[in-house]
Parts: sequence; C-alpha cells; structure tokens
Amino acid sequence: MTFRAGFAFVLAAGLAASPAMASRVHRAPTSGHSRAKHHTPVATSHKMHGQQAIDSERVTAIQQALIREHYLSGEPTTKWDGDTQAAMLKFQADQGWQTKITPDSRALIKLGLGPNHSNAINAGNGASFNTLTSPAALPPTSTQGFVAASGISH
Repeated sequence: MTFRAGFAFVLAAGLAASPAMASRVHRAPTSGHSRAKHHTPVATSHKMHGQQAIDSERVTAIQQALIREHYLSGEPTTKWDGDTQAAMLKFQADQGWQTKITPDSRALIKLGLGPNHSNAINAGNGASFNTLTSPAALPPTSTQGFVAASGISH
C-alpha cells in the first residue's frame, strides 16, 4: 500500500514540475526592431529536375493521335500550344482520368503512343504484352508444373 502511495506522490510531483521545466518559446520583438543582423538572400542556382518541355517530334505524334481521335482539328503544329493541351485534357477527362497533368501516361498509351516493349528481353517472337496466353496454349510440361506447384492432386 505504501508503494502505491509513494508512486502516486512521485507521479503528481512530476506532473506539477513539468510545466516549470518546459522551455520558453522565443517570440519576435513587437517593436519592429531586431537585435539580429538582417541577411540578404544569397542567390542559389536551382536545378530543375525531370522533363521540362515536350520534344517537337513527340508533340507532332500526340497531335496526330488527337486529330485521329477527333479531339483536335487541323494539322499538327509541333508546338504544345493551348489547343493541344485543351484537347489532351478533354481526352483524359472523357476517359475518367486525372486532368491536372497532361499528357497522362495512360492517355498516351491509349492513343497508341506508349512504350514499345516488343524488343524486351522476355518478349519472344511477336510477343504482345496486351494479350493473355490461354492455358490451352501452354505446353503440357508447364501445365503439369503448375499443378504440381499448387499442391492439388487429381
């Protein structure tokens, strides 16, 4: 019983002392004058990261695709102008995708301008990454291996 009373006393004393030991918050003087010297900002060079502009050949390809899909009219201009941006924004919105960043990678892929993986190391001859291989097209050894790996016996 005395242990509990002693513990409660120490706990209460610690809680009462904690505000007294807290550090004071420094506030700026209200008179408008500061004791510290004013520093002039040092000009630093800020390197921009990432792609800053779209290459004119890529713009042409995007414009051609938007013209083909009837989101843009006329001829490609090779410039990422307001009309092209508006057309891409409308295309993305019609797909239900975000419209803050244009062009969206999904929009480029849907327009047929996505990456070409046909030369990938695992592509094989004439492989398409957009189609699935049916289980019937798998060699029997692969099918047997899948069955053995699943742990299901027939």
